[in-house]
Amino acid sequence: MLNEGFLAGQVQAIARAAQWIRDADALLITAGAGMGVDSGLPDFRGDEGLWRAYPALGALQRGFQSMANPSSFREDPQLAWGFYGHRLKLYRETAPHRGFARLRHWAARMEHGAFVYTSNVDGQFQKAGFSESGLVECHGSIHHFQCATPCCGHIWPAAGFEPATDELACHMTGELPRCNQCGGLARPNILMFWDHAWLEERTERQLTRMRAWMASSRRLVVVEIGAGTSLPTVRRFSERHACRVVRINIREPQIDPAKGVGIRGGALEALMAIDALL
Repeated sequence: MLNEGFLAGQVQAIARAAQWIRDADALLITAGAGMGVDSGLPDFRGDEGLWRAYPALGALQRGFQSMANPSSFREDPQLAWGFYGHRLKLYRETAPHRGFARLRHWAARMEHGAFVYTSNVDGQFQKAGFSESGLVECHGSIHHFQCATPCCGHIWPAAGFEPATDELACHMTGELPRCNQCGGLARPNILMFWDHAWLEERTERQLTRMRAWMASSRRLVVVEIGAGTSLPTVRRFSERHACRVVRINIREPQIDPAKGVGIRGGALEALMAIDALL
């Protein structure tokens, strides 16, 4: 049953979104941190959100930009890997919410299917059954490692690495991951703040596949979910690549009417409301 409070004042926007999806021959899904909230994942909105999830970082007054920074691996690798190791374990254990399945269902009806462009590094789209070959992770993936130096351009899967962490202290208690080329410290293949060491080749290959896919579409619709303005990469990408953008955002659904329609709500409730009309 649909939430009547959620529907109030948004009937036209939801109906238009459903019509655009019904008419499309290809679905471009763009997603930010808000996509994972209904699965139980934190979105780290501001340092307060980070410190609620990791009280030890609050006690140290270590903000998100301080932790999501290549320098943290040089200054305190146990702390840096305490943070990223816990996140890796969390993402592996988290089940994607039902909205992911609805997106797959919509794409299955379309001639050219779907492609995903996401700033999330959590691997939830793959876990929900989306093909690895139909995905762009524009900030990289926590499920892949690289040398922290880096000594070379090698990127490898994190499979087989089981992080042992003290969650309260946000500290790695087990063995730190090592580069399989030079033996130095490894780090996630994630684009961080002020990051000149990120290896982008994996993401560049993903972008090449996406461009080829987009060239085949004639009636593309973008469904953007949970992408905010604090890091506007995904929002700008959405508006640059289609004139029919369905923007789902619980706080910032605003969009130029010439470019799309905004729906104020969480990922799951908005996707289910649209699905009810399909």
